[in-house]
Amino acid sequence: MSNVRFIADLHLGHINMALHRGFSSVEEHDEYIITKWNSVVHKRDVTYILGDVTMEKAEYDVLNRLNGRKYVVLGNHDKLGHTRKLLEYVDSVTGMMKYKGVMLTHCPIHPMEMDYRFSKNIHGHIHEKQVMKSRDNWGEIELVVDDRYICVSCEHVDYTPKTLEELGIKR
Repeated sequence: MSNVRFIADLHLGHINMALHRGFSSVEEHDEYIITKWNSVVHKRDVTYILGDVTMEKAEYDVLNRLNGRKYVVLGNHDKLGHTRKLLEYVDSVTGMMKYKGVMLTHCPIHPMEMDYRFSKNIHGHIHEKQVMKSRDNWGEIELVVDDRYICVSCEHVDYTPKTLEELGIKR
């Protein structure tokens, strides 16, 4: 049986992101992601990478070291002109897509779309942050996490692709 998993913002080969995330080198960063990925993803599994595979580089060889089939939803650091090259390493490239009633995007979608069309939005882009909403607490407005949005940036998911169930989405 195969699993379907989700992760975003790999930023493979990006030294500044590696250092920001606390790694001593880009090699350590990339090897850590590969190890975490391959610890849960098996040959027949599918993983949706929700943007920012690299940092605007068409250097995708490392994707061959990641288990399973890979589908990419392009992010703001994925160059459209690199799509043909990226398709040598992944099964599909798209801008956004719907999966089992959940919207898969790189950037969180507008809240109005959530009100009318989708119950959840699995996304990346905002890294360690979360989408917030205001709530009236007896006349005092406070910010709370908007649970319609699920960020799967590497920092949020311990650098490990997650299933819908692991993300708290019941099907």
